[in-house]
Amino acid sequence: MQYEILSRPAASVAKLRMDDGESLTCEVGAMIAMTTEFEVETTTKKRGSGGGGIGKALKRMFAGENLFLNHFTAIGDSQSLIIGPRMLGDILHFPLTGGSLIVQGSSWLASDTSIDIDATWQGLGKALFSGERMFWLKCSGQGDLFLSSYGAIYEVEVNGEHVVDTGHIVAFEDTLQFTIAKAGSSLIGSFLGGEGLVCRFSGQGRLFCQSHNPPSFGKALGPKLKAL
Repeated sequence: MQYEILSRPAASVAKLRMDDGESLTCEVGAMIAMTTEFEVETTTKKRGSGGGGIGKALKRMFAGENLFLNHFTAIGDSQSLIIGPRMLGDILHFPLTGGSLIVQGSSWLASDTSIDIDATWQGLGKALFSGERMFWLKCSGQGDLFLSSYGAIYEVEVNGEHVVDTGHIVAFEDTLQFTIAKAGSSLIGSFLGGEGLVCRFSGQGRLFCQSHNPPSFGKALGPKLKAL
């Protein structure tokens, strides 16, 4: 499978070239266009995994994803598939070569059918204080992984500690850990300054962030919509 990311970073789409027998699993609604020689299968489980799958599907829902997955399989050579995210923003290709990548639920776009997509519990306390969901996606295995964002995606090589606003996390390697902390020296000052709580990452690994924050955009846009 070959890929090309177009219109980065504001309105990215991924154009994939797939040969006979190659497959890709996508979030529901990601397909923009495709050539005619594709077989499309909608299931609750990883393609080729046999029965079951409803348990993982329900956990994916708690992480912000759909109950179902769409599997696209080329039934001819040189087939083209164009996919895009729900939000205006960037797409990142991540070659997973073992281990796991922890992904904010709405940032998973597509992956090879060989990659296992499960949900991981981040803890009730972290969820309540970070403003994020209690479950995040855990992508494990080997193959191509496509992530999406609101705004541009940038990478941080963490070796020690790094602080990120809670609404700007796209994904991070499972070699990293994080705790919730206040942005400033005092909790009141942090909130009055508009920063509130942040995620303090520690360890060594890659962290992927998005340049914009969907909740902040919603708060800014909401009063204007009510006035119309």
